[in-house]
Amino acid sequence: MEQLPEKSAPSPDGASPKRVAGPQVAALAIFLAASAFVAWLGAFSTVANVNGWYVDADKAPWSPPNWLFGPVWTFLYTAMAVAAWLVWRPHRPDSRPALVTYGIQLVLNLLWTPTFFSLYPLMGTAALWLAFAIILALIVAVTVTVVRFGPISRVAGLLLLPYITWIVFASSLNLWAALNN
Repeated sequence: MEQLPEKSAPSPDGASPKRVAGPQVAALAIFLAASAFVAWLGAFSTVANVNGWYVDADKAPWSPPNWLFGPVWTFLYTAMAVAAWLVWRPHRPDSRPALVTYGIQLVLNLLWTPTFFSLYPLMGTAALWLAFAIILALIVAVTVTVVRFGPISRVAGLLLLPYITWIVFASSLNLWAALNN
């Protein structure tokens, strides 16, 4: 299991363990903050519209209650941030392309929410189909991210599996909404 260096373990560059742990903790905080920022931006679209048009929308029979989305996304965004941090930590040459893919999926994640929730009142069903295209691209991007994360950190790749599962599930909800609204 991947861990921070022990207090007694010398760092590869001879720095004291406290100096090694400090940048690691700061980097983890940055990854967590980036995920929280994406979640916060997405929340604007959701909060403004989940009690608007979405209340009366024809939703899939397997749609979970609205209160479940917040806790699930909190867990997923945290797991995503920790996974990215685990890939960043070793500073391997293959970390950079993996983190670029991570950034791409984070942008797609951010685009889906306002497309689905905010554009529907303006564009109607076309917005739901556009959101469906985005979520399909998101599934591909997250899958590529898992494939790139896995060889660097198996734990990081595994941390993203609930995310893929959830967005595949969310894509079924999106498809139902596009077909039935």
